Amino acid sequence: MRQKELRIALVCYGGVSLAVYMHGVTKEIWNLARASRAYHSGEDAPSGSARIYGELLRRIEEREQLRLRVLPDILTGASAGGINAVFLAQAIHSGSSLEPLTELWLKNADVDRLIDPDAQIVWRFGKIWAQPFVEWVLRRPGNVVSESVAPETRAEVRRKVSHFMRGRWFQPPFSGLGMSTLLYEALLAMREEAANPPLLPPGHPIDLYVTATDFRGYLEMLRLNSPPVVEESEHRMPIAFRAHASRLGGQMAHPLELTLAARATSSFPGAFPPLKFEEIDALAAKADVEWTGRDAFLERVMPVHVEQGTTESVSLIDGSVLVNAPFAGAIAGLRGRPAHREVDRRFIYIDPRPDRFGSLKEQEDKDVGFFAAILGSLSTIPREQPIRDNLEELEAQSREAERLRRIVAGMRPEIEAAVEKLFGRTLFLNSPTPKRLVAWRNKAQQAAAERAGYAFQAYAQAKFNGIVERLAELVHDCAPQLMLPDALPIVGALRAELERRGLGSLAGDNGGASADAIAFFRAHDLGFRIRRLRLLARRLSRDWDADPELDDVALDEAREAIYEILSLYFDREGPEHLGGDFSLLAANIFADPGAVIDAFAERYLLPEVDDRAEEMLSAALEVMPKNLKRRMLLTYLGFPFYDVATLPLLGAEGLTEFDPIKVDRISPDDARSIREGGTRDTLRGTEFYNFGAFFSRNYRENDYLWGRLHGAERMIDLVCSTLESSPDENDCRSLKREAFLAILDAEIEAGRCARSLLDRLRGEVIEKLG
Repeated sequence: MRQKELRIALVCYGGVSLAVYMHGVTKEIWNLARASRAYHSGEDAPSGSARIYGELLRRIEEREQLRLRVLPDILTGASAGGINAVFLAQAIHSGSSLEPLTELWLKNADVDRLIDPDAQIVWRFGKIWAQPFVEWVLRRPGNVVSESVAPETRAEVRRKVSHFMRGRWFQPPFSGLGMSTLLYEALLAMREEAANPPLLPPGHPIDLYVTATDFRGYLEMLRLNSPPVVEESEHRMPIAFRAHASRLGGQMAHPLELTLAARATSSFPGAFPPLKFEEIDALAAKADVEWTGRDAFLERVMPVHVEQGTTESVSLIDGSVLVNAPFAGAIAGLRGRPAHREVDRRFIYIDPRPDRFGSLKEQEDKDVGFFAAILGSLSTIPREQPIRDNLEELEAQSREAERLRRIVAGMRPEIEAAVEKLFGRTLFLNSPTPKRLVAWRNKAQQAAAERAGYAFQAYAQAKFNGIVERLAELVHDCAPQLMLPDALPIVGALRAELERRGLGSLAGDNGGASADAIAFFRAHDLGFRIRRLRLLARRLSRDWDADPELDDVALDEAREAIYEILSLYFDREGPEHLGGDFSLLAANIFADPGAVIDAFAERYLLPEVDDRAEEMLSAALEVMPKNLKRRMLLTYLGFPFYDVATLPLLGAEGLTEFDPIKVDRISPDDARSIREGGTRDTLRGTEFYNFGAFFSRNYRENDYLWGRLHGAERMIDLVCSTLESSPDENDCRSLKREAFLAILDAEIEAGRCARSLLDRLRGEVIEKLG
């Protein structure tokens, strides 16, 4: 049975009240992950739409001989979309329910509940002297309510806006501490729900990345030609978390830290006061809970402010001010992720309002009004900037994957012939013990160096420079107190020390590397090990190298063995193995660079990892069929030849695994099984400059339900798109109908949405889909 992982990197835009719609979508991503986990563990399928997704996975296994697992493992978000990302990440990591977030959005995301008690008018005649002005603003021809709100809701919106205007002036109307309390209580409610297993395999990493904006910012140095260094203000303040799933679940991070991230990213300018850390401290005191790890969290998130002693004055506002579509955070999370089987990586972004061109055409003859200019500049324009740059970066990465495949395929015949000539055909009859693997590997590397001739020194320098730059980046990340604009000065210090140790030249007497250079590469060249194993994994993938004579079961077992070995090296990519005192060594890099270099070698212990890796590889080769073992040995021993030829060409990454990345959008325009009209015919939160759902519970219920329905449709589309054969359209249509009805049945049972709305949607589903 073939096995494949559908991995999801989710990007949640900021969208003001359209975040309610996005929550409905993320709930279906959560349900799909629940169904996948239950299916693969042999448990009974969850109820509701998750049951339909489980049935879809079962049919795929029966018809396609493919066991597909769905893993949402990278979650990013901005503004209110960041709230959805925080809660979804916690639910995936812990196995908790998302229901508390649904209650938060439907019940508490209303201006009457969010408003600060000090900003409320205490009786209906409060500030009655301001009523004429309020009436003029809200009822004059072309006013903001008439322009952007449906007739049946205008009275409710006018009443609530009137309370705003007659309440506290020149201060944010919403309570920051009140919002933090709501978020914190919802996170606690998730923890108190019946515990379920996490939705990711044990040890699998999950990344959460939300954007925030440091209003005052801080100074960073920027390197120029003239003057050599200038100071530049930096206002981006991403808040990132990484955790590894365990069998027992638990919190992804301290609830106060997750609360801070959700509150900071959604601190809409003018509506909420900027978040200051005293607010979270007050919340901790109010909840009578200790914020363990507070200092370590602040040092990680804002090291410059910690170094300067300015953390208490930091004011964080909405992440969408600068970064509304945090694709970059999701792309950064891709590096070094382990894989135990074939991976289909998807970037999914939720866009509730894709029809921007139509909106622009409608408004091009209208003058921009006072409120339209303010609200548009704060909410609409930043949230509608194109993501072309991000998508082009992903497309370039996918093109690189294809380029890499072609390079390897073109070189393979010549390299495999060279390996066979070097070792003889009897090589493949021998038992590949760890000792023999070491001897064979050394012989192959020496032969590759000798045959490369003068080109070998270019290769050696590319390796050397890549290693030094990687080590310098780690030092830079571990020593923010150095206040360096980049790692370039650290690179200089490391190079000077290595030259002092005799590595000014890497050439040896026999045309290969010198003894000192070989020792250096053995101690520090992590990239070489990972590139070699990734190439082995790719040779086991049928999309790179189809061979009907190879057994699918043997391929899967071999691939799992290779990725298990890879995980040994992935653990050495970050600073985790360097120890808590490494930051002190890193801060002393310019005084004692040798101590830093020695610490890397002593703490990463790559030669010892090699011993374990060779034991695991020899055990895997021992049980492989002869034809598969031959392919693996030809690739393993031929890798130095590939690497010498490609590393200078491909850059520091060399022959690493760039799986093509596919991008999928979820929007009302992409889910038309029930209604054809897209956003305009389904969502109500688009009114009042995307604030509409904060003024009406009916609007929130409507958008939440459509988010679930659209999410279900696109989840089925997404799963079916992983198949090599075209899915049966009637089968997909039937599954979508069942999923829609299951969602509506679950919401009827929950009793939180108007029955009339649910009945109307049910009627549409039956009418359209039978």
